[in-house]
Amino acid sequence: MKTWKHAAATAAAAAAALGLAACSSETVAGGGQDDGTYVIGYDSYFVGNTWSAQLEAEFTSATQREADRIADVIVTQSDNDAQRQISNVQSMIARNVDAIIVTPISPEGIAPVLQQAEQAGITVVLNAQGADTDAYASYVNVDDEDFGATGAEWLVDKLGGNGRIIAINGLAGVPTSDLRFAGAKKVFDAAPGIEIVSTVDGGWDQATTKTAVESVLAANPDIDGVWSQGGSMTLGAIEAFEAAGVPLVPMTGEDSNGLLKKWQALTEAGDTGFDCIAVAKPTWISARALENTLAVLDGEDVPKDEILDPEVITAENVGEFVRPDLPDSLWVNTEMTDDEIRALFAS
Repeated sequence: MKTWKHAAATAAAAAAALGLAACSSETVAGGGQDDGTYVIGYDSYFVGNTWSAQLEAEFTSATQREADRIADVIVTQSDNDAQRQISNVQSMIARNVDAIIVTPISPEGIAPVLQQAEQAGITVVLNAQGADTDAYASYVNVDDEDFGATGAEWLVDKLGGNGRIIAINGLAGVPTSDLRFAGAKKVFDAAPGIEIVSTVDGGWDQATTKTAVESVLAANPDIDGVWSQGGSMTLGAIEAFEAAGVPLVPMTGEDSNGLLKKWQALTEAGDTGFDCIAVAKPTWISARALENTLAVLDGEDVPKDEILDPEVITAENVGEFVRPDLPDSLWVNTEMTDDEIRALFAS
């Protein structure tokens, strides 16, 4: 299985393979070019895990498909640093780009600079994360509370409304993680027979989650289910159960190919204790953000807030989504071609 470090290191290589590296043109933008094309600024908020690396790669793939409408693409890297992101957006404003697509690291902290961009006549589109301001033309995301609730509802139903569970979050304080757990917690609070034995932060990382769940199981081996908000974390939970010799239980997850492969293998092996639902926040959100950006620049109407319903993979359709021929690191709900995927996760 490819690690997040590998995905981060190859994100730029994948962009080059697609024919679109981050550009540094001095083209003067603002209102479009004489030929009707545009200069697009894109801030890559993080490439420290496979989902965020694929989010950027989906954007790069989409710019290739729209190459005849784009004069230049200016990509900055924020490395999950809110202050760096603010500086990156300020730099794009100074370069007078036509549009800025950004995934806010700090929804509150970035608000003033987005207001500056709007005042400068630059189209702002929020990509997979909101901001505490109305200074944007379009916002594309999956409702993260619904994401968390969707898995929780499945788990409560699977357990018949009763059971002791482990809840696995990403990172406390990260809006996506907090919102997903808030959605799940509402469901669990409405099911008095469900007891959350332990809530752990898995950091969206398989090894970290395995260690955390092993510690929980050492003190509480009688677990009936696992709510997890990430595919790699669900894999780590499975490994922890297997290492502890504890029978597998129903678990929620996400649409990572590695989890789907393991899920299919367990099903084929006849493990009747395990079942799963994979909830998807698709990485093609960045491609939709670009689509909306170009539409706004062309003077078309787009939804200001395009909040998508989470998509799900269940036991009934997992075989339609799992890709045994592609890397574990792939997020299967993608618009990228197989060649683009292999370039992103190349060994």
